[in-house]
Amino acid sequence: MTVNMLEKEFKYFLDHKSELIAKYPGRFIVIVGDKVIGAYESEIEAYNEALKSHEIGTFLIQLCTPGTESYTHTFHSRAVFR
Repeated sequence: MTVNMLEKEFKYFLDHKSELIAKYPGRFIVIVGDKVIGAYESEIEAYNEALKSHEIGTFLIQLCTPGTESYTHTFHSRAVFR
């Protein structure tokens, strides 16, 4: 069975979204496993700080905002599928 990288971290975010947004509104949080290790004003600041103690691919950076816009994207295309 293959496990997607950072699946645990993203699940933690979704499971605790309300409390995380209340605690870190509008901030970029760094999640490792099931723990928030930092909250920052910008994504680049979160990334640079996380790299000081963790390897790339071992942490999730997530913007704490209501709704799904911070982790979903819509792409528009003129392609037609038949």
